[in-house]
Amino acid sequence: MSAPPRQQPLDDVLLSLSQAHQARYLEDLAELVAIDSGSYSADGVNRVADLVRAHLERLDFSVERVPLPSAQGHRTGDVLIGRRQGRLAVADGGRRILLAAHMDTVFDDGAAVERPFSLDGPLAHGPGVSDDKGGLIAGLAALEVLASAGIDDYAELVFLATPDEEIGSPASRPVTRRAAEGAHYALALECARENGDLVIARKGVADFRVTVTGRAAHAGIEPERGANAALAAAHLVIAIQALNGTWEGVTLNVGVVRAGSRYNIVCSEAELLVEIRSATDRGMRAATAALEEAASRPVVPGTRATVEEVASCPPMEDTAASRRMLARAQDIGVRLGLTFGGTATGGVGDANTIAGTGVPTLDGLGPVGGADHTPEEWLDVRTVPARVALLASLIADLGDSRSG
Repeated sequence: MSAPPRQQPLDDVLLSLSQAHQARYLEDLAELVAIDSGSYSADGVNRVADLVRAHLERLDFSVERVPLPSAQGHRTGDVLIGRRQGRLAVADGGRRILLAAHMDTVFDDGAAVERPFSLDGPLAHGPGVSDDKGGLIAGLAALEVLASAGIDDYAELVFLATPDEEIGSPASRPVTRRAAEGAHYALALECARENGDLVIARKGVADFRVTVTGRAAHAGIEPERGANAALAAAHLVIAIQALNGTWEGVTLNVGVVRAGSRYNIVCSEAELLVEIRSATDRGMRAATAALEEAASRPVVPGTRATVEEVASCPPMEDTAASRRMLARAQDIGVRLGLTFGGTATGGVGDANTIAGTGVPTLDGLGPVGGADHTPEEWLDVRTVPARVALLASLIADLGDSRSG
């Protein structure tokens, strides 16, 4: 397609191209939704990767396909990193922009047959239609629109597609960090909130295993010789839960309690699985220190507790840099007839990992969707053209620092 006349306002050009792309968007979305690509369905994820790679290569992206190790006892699909050089060097004001989406869903094999892609008026349905196949295809559509408009005033565009986001990205996280190296901005392609808001912040999460050790004894003959780990663990559960409300934006939850083996033995070992979520690194550090302090002061004589961090993901913090990105998106939105705010969420995504590397990050740049992770998941297809145009225009705006 030849580039349209550039004397038109850029936003109008991009919106017109996005509207013309709508039918193709729906075809591509239906094709992806028809593929079972749960996080543990490596073959299905890789079928999605085949299609995404083909899209990127048609747009002159060089694509690196990275096989990943197994995670959580299951095969993992591949991760894609597509790169396209722009014509504006960094020294001349060009910027590197990372776009991030994921190819996996939370649904088991068979869901695509049980609930095939469908349109009910303006709402599309099907497994992953919003989270995140709608956002993934929106990112590819925005790249197509930019190419059609002849816009390449940026240093580099990087398109990242991960296979395991829905299980915390255990295998792909190192690749995501590598993809973020040298990026000036990151745009994450989860769908917009139901009210149209973008995502300005996501809580970080850390998982801990607390092991409480006591001393076994015959519960009937000589219980006084024992040290009951279950009782110590019970006191510790109360102490941990009481920490909630200590720091703004921080929550602690004892999600699992295990203890003992027989009725007639004083319990010698117990285990607590604890989650901490925090909007800031500072809050995460404070809550972790408090958890360790509580564990160091056992209530039951003869017991002790140890704390082990099992997994963690940094928060995507609400920063001045991300607020400036949101303001630029809102200015573009006004010109496109869109009004939206920025919201924070407790959910974790690949945007957390990217933001944790120090790259200013904005999320929720897909179309409007909702009911994620449920059979009722939906995507409002009426929002697709304007949201694709918003994304394309924001890429163009951020990619050329001379325009800011």
